[in-house]
Amino acid sequence: MPDDNDGSRPRDPRDPSTAPHPTEPGIPPNTVRLAGGIVTGEGVVGVGIAIFYVISALVGNHDKGISYYGTAAWFGVLFGGVLAAGVTLLMGKRGGRGVAIITQVLLAPFAFSLLGQSHQLAWGILIVLAIVPAFVLLVHPRTSEWMNRPYAHRADPDAGRSDDSDDPDD
Repeated sequence: MPDDNDGSRPRDPRDPSTAPHPTEPGIPPNTVRLAGGIVTGEGVVGVGIAIFYVISALVGNHDKGISYYGTAAWFGVLFGGVLAAGVTLLMGKRGGRGVAIITQVLLAPFAFSLLGQSHQLAWGILIVLAIVPAFVLLVHPRTSEWMNRPYAHRADPDAGRSDDSDDPDD
């Protein structure tokens, strides 16, 4: 049933005919929130690895050729940003999509090296099962449409005008 609410009556959350369209700027589609959940999970795992390295260094674990504190800082900074991007998407904000997409692209070679050279199939499959759906959700047409909606008026200056206006300049 088409939405015939022209703005003259208030929106009632219980009445589907007055609900906003799911791709309006303020309401992110489910693809954004699902991707945000996956990316948030990736960020939590990465920050957890950073904490693990700090704790390992504090209890005296020292392996030749690895700096536990340096590795922890690297994971903390990178995946702290990934975590922030995921939370941003979960909150329905647009700012985290670029970081989230780049993260999926950068994790792909890592996952495939685990599947191939490292022979760690379980970890490789687990990472692939996270990055593929996240990437697909992040580039999904609904996500892209929602992300671009605030800029639609710039691309089409006549987007808000009706065809039957009484504008003498037409």
